[in-house]
Amino acid sequence: MTVEKRPAFEPPAALIRPEPVPPTMHRPVATAFGAVLVVCRVLAGVVWLISLAVSWNQLLTDDLEITIDSVSDEEASNIVLAVILIAGALVLAVEVGLAVLVYLGSNRARITVMIFATLSVSLAAIDYFTGEEEISLRTTLFTLALDILVLLALSSRNASAYARRPRPRKGR
Repeated sequence: MTVEKRPAFEPPAALIRPEPVPPTMHRPVATAFGAVLVVCRVLAGVVWLISLAVSWNQLLTDDLEITIDSVSDEEASNIVLAVILIAGALVLAVEVGLAVLVYLGSNRARITVMIFATLSVSLAAIDYFTGEEEISLRTTLFTLALDILVLLALSSRNASAYARRPRPRKGR
């Protein structure tokens, strides 16, 4: 049995060309694993939102050096926290929806998730290299690792072929 080694560099035209796959192709492990990783990313986001809500007052006083003197200041800070939590929950709900679509084989959802993961990794790298944030287990290491694993899983040939496969027409 001979197995040909893939070249280290392939021309873009060869990478874009769809691979012939049957419409009844089974879901590859990379696609399922990628969807699970997106759900793990959502769970990490939920933990982050909960920790933000719990430490909100300490964050205001210690890190942002904002003092709350009156009841109206406290109400304003609670409104800001509520807006942040609602926006975060909406983003996480969209991510869960994308995870389901990736699992079902949507190519658009797969590409969208990979774009968001790329942006997240790039922003973490920019923050690290500019000295604004250190990558540690307490800060961004876990989510950064999840984003990199999502990129690796969803950019595989099997995941790409599964998402781009021809679908049997319903109703015919």
